[in-house]
Amino acid sequence: MIIKEFRILLPVSVEEYQVGQLYAVAEASKDQTGGGEGVEVLVNEPYEKDGEKGQYTHKIYHLQSKVPNIIRMLAPKGSLEVHEKAWNAYPYCRTILTNTYMGDKFMIKIETWHKPDMGDQENVHGLDESTWKSTIVEHIDIADRSCINAKDYKPEQDPAVFKSEKTGRGPLGPDWKNELANNTNCPHMCAYKLVTVEFKWKLIQGKVENKIQEVEKRLFTHFHRQLFCTIDNWIHLSMDDIRRMEEETKKELDEMRKNDEVKGLTAD
Repeated sequence: MIIKEFRILLPVSVEEYQVGQLYAVAEASKDQTGGGEGVEVLVNEPYEKDGEKGQYTHKIYHLQSKVPNIIRMLAPKGSLEVHEKAWNAYPYCRTILTNTYMGDKFMIKIETWHKPDMGDQENVHGLDESTWKSTIVEHIDIADRSCINAKDYKPEQDPAVFKSEKTGRGPLGPDWKNELANNTNCPHMCAYKLVTVEFKWKLIQGKVENKIQEVEKRLFTHFHRQLFCTIDNWIHLSMDDIRRMEEETKKELDEMRKNDEVKGLTAD
């Protein structure tokens, strides 16, 4: 098992981020859906349990096109589907990813605290001393272009060149973190993402767990670059607007997947 904590500093407030995160997730879901695959939203509803209150979602990620043909041919039914269950009790969120085929041999857990600070708090998740000592801490700089592959680069999603018309924030220069710390007029926050990866498979366990952590870091980097660079699209939205958008997105995703499945049957 490998545990890492990724710290992502952003020039937005904790309250603003709540809206921006949900907006970006909904948009990303639409980008990932097509060909009868993508994101299927099963549940999106309020929950309250053990003093925790928030929004619960259950999604299925259909990944058939993301793997080589030979694996698709040999893989058992359900092995290329990932279930995501998330409990969003903002500013704390917990997400668990599982796979029916692998059962208890595979699990990714992402726990996030969103704090109005510069990412300098230690052990915000309250881990026991031995676990915290073995936890690897990494800082993600959303304005550092070297953190992404050249093939993944999109100028419109580069915080180093983007300037918000509605908020005046950006572009984020080489010293943007220090400037942010000294600027009382610009809000800031840090997302502390604790990622626990379990892949119980002899011989390749360590290699796969490290690879999954690399993938999570890449996803976090791209997601937060996009979140900041789309701030003008969501900064004016309320949580009621977001809930309506999520419901519309769910209907749109279901329709996209159904239409593509029909096209596939017709082609066959």
